[in-house]
Amino acid sequence: MATPESPYGPSTAENVAGSKPVRLPRLLAAKAEGTRLTMITAYDSLTAAIFDAAGMDMILVGDSIGNVMLGHGSTLPVSLDEMVVATRGVASAVERAFVIADLPFGTYEASPEQALASAVRLVKAGANAVKLEGGRPRADAIRTLTDAGIPVMGHLGFTPQSVNTLGGFRVQGRGEEGEKLLADALAIEEAGVMGMVLEMVPEQVAARVTEALAVPTIGIGAGAHCDGQVLVWSDMAGMTEWRPRFAKQFGRVGDALRQAALEYAAAVREGSFPAPEHWFSS
Repeated sequence: MATPESPYGPSTAENVAGSKPVRLPRLLAAKAEGTRLTMITAYDSLTAAIFDAAGMDMILVGDSIGNVMLGHGSTLPVSLDEMVVATRGVASAVERAFVIADLPFGTYEASPEQALASAVRLVKAGANAVKLEGGRPRADAIRTLTDAGIPVMGHLGFTPQSVNTLGGFRVQGRGEEGEKLLADALAIEEAGVMGMVLEMVPEQVAARVTEALAVPTIGIGAGAHCDGQVLVWSDMAGMTEWRPRFAKQFGRVGDALRQAALEYAAAVREGSFPAPEHWFSS
């Protein structure tokens, strides 16, 4: 487990949001209290420890690992085995944040029983909750999971696992589709979700959904009226030049890492590294 004396730096969680572990009742109470919730993705113990020390309320072990870490063009190829490994790594490093793990494509759509078997594996790996995509067709699966004691985060709007059906990376919920999205949100709330991600949804629609629900909404490309926000960590930290329109780069970590690698390679080639202080004598 990460500690305040860890190599990732001193924990700031106490200063940011309190040092006690984030539990489900706290997340559910945040909406009524007007407290905005913070969520970020992580796929390994190294980054999870850093984000946990920064005071994130929730860490999402996203199937975006397919795009960010595994070199895929979408989330579709990600397997449950890969999500289990990533979830175990993240959970091992987290002391405070509430860990949510994505159910990847093909692991929950067939039946509520399939969803339960898949979710159990992620919970055993350390997840506090699981996330699945879709509206009314997922209501039975959500009920089955919550009846089994597994909290569920929903995901509406642009759902990356349905990219082929949706015709690409497009904003969802415009025009009459906004009513359908609201109906889906109300249905999965009734089924028992602890909250839901709204992705690439018009701001007015996201605001309406947020107002209609008792559970918190977490926006990504859905405007400022959601109860919280989530970003893919590599977009947030500026690991690449490109970023989605809805993301803000709060740092240029990619540039710093590239520069460190250049300086390391140059030091090896010129013979300045390793120096005497870096080796052992007999």
